[in-house]
Amino acid sequence: MANAVEARPTDAFHLDLQIENTYSIRKMIARLIAPQLVTRLKFEPAAVLLGPRQSGKTTLARSLATDYFDLEQSGDQTRLDARWPEIMAHKGLVAFDEAQSWPPLFPRLRGAIDQAPERAGRFLLLGSVSPILIREIAESLTGRVALFNLGPLVHPEIPRLPLDELWLRGGFPRVVTGPERFPSWARDYVENLCYRDLPSWGWSASPQVTDRFLNMLAVLHGQSWNASQVGASLGLSHPTVERYLDFLEGTFLIRRLRPWTGNLRKRLRKAPKVYWRDSGLVHALLGMDSLDRLLAQPWVGASWEGFVIEQILGALAASGRHVDPSYLRTSDGYEIDLVFRLGDRTWAIEIKLTSDPSPQDLNRLNKAADLIEANRRVLISKAPSSAVGERVASCNLSGALDLILGQ
Repeated sequence: MANAVEARPTDAFHLDLQIENTYSIRKMIARLIAPQLVTRLKFEPAAVLLGPRQSGKTTLARSLATDYFDLEQSGDQTRLDARWPEIMAHKGLVAFDEAQSWPPLFPRLRGAIDQAPERAGRFLLLGSVSPILIREIAESLTGRVALFNLGPLVHPEIPRLPLDELWLRGGFPRVVTGPERFPSWARDYVENLCYRDLPSWGWSASPQVTDRFLNMLAVLHGQSWNASQVGASLGLSHPTVERYLDFLEGTFLIRRLRPWTGNLRKRLRKAPKVYWRDSGLVHALLGMDSLDRLLAQPWVGASWEGFVIEQILGALAASGRHVDPSYLRTSDGYEIDLVFRLGDRTWAIEIKLTSDPSPQDLNRLNKAADLIEANRRVLISKAPSSAVGERVASCNLSGALDLILGQ
């Protein structure tokens, strides 16, 4: 067995070679998270990559690992059990997909890591977020693994794809690489959530109730959350509805954007806003199969707002910069769609579905941003060009992402 001095450079070289092969030779889509994952595995024995099904976890893992096991398959469970001593002596990275499907894995990994804690880059666990997986990680692998989340593709990962296509279809790789699959693939994805995935993760509602709840969330996309009203519409109690939303938020399907909570001499809206994290799923649920149909809807502004918010937050998280996002809305009409602190700066982002933003739009943003003393103010629209000043910018989404990620 390699000692610490030998194992760390060997594993690091292996991972560097794999990422070079992946992103230069194979020409696959480069994921923003990959360099961070590789770097952490140079110094950590294991990493866990979580995220929704079909977000690209398996593709990324296969590109990095020298051995791969799909633990939803009984044959791979048997193969892993039979080869366990060999796997423990293996110098490359071993990937375990849907790790929660084989509970004996976790105590075995804990023992292997504790026997040789100095060995880096040994194991990569993949899983859709489920209570079983989270519990096993907490009980067996706390302090022994690096945690990462991989969501659908964001614009910086696929810059040649027109933004309107990404907005309409969403960022799941299957519809990005096969646009003809939309919206049928997205509808099938939601149906599988109702009948297979969510129940297997501990979701307690019937498929019929789940379907109604998901459709209700599609209608409420970008709106203030009122659990009592939703519960009354579905015949569910307030605590039940809140519990369901917590569950979906934990599976990376829904984002609950909380209100800004600073100290102002104004009354603030206190209800969170709810967004689907993938625009393609909400569009499929609402029957949108073309950009023309989408643009004709009265709620299209909320769809664009949610898409832009997720592109920003998803790109920041994938590049290793996690922020605590919120929104601001006062009772007398001051509003900022997205607020977050990045480094020593507070960012105020306002989102408009227009190709010709007006000076009044910037003035309203500045007045609201003054309330929270924001250092950077960005108005994001569909304008063809961007104007960037020291504190204030009017950008299209591509320009805004360049500005924010460049900080």
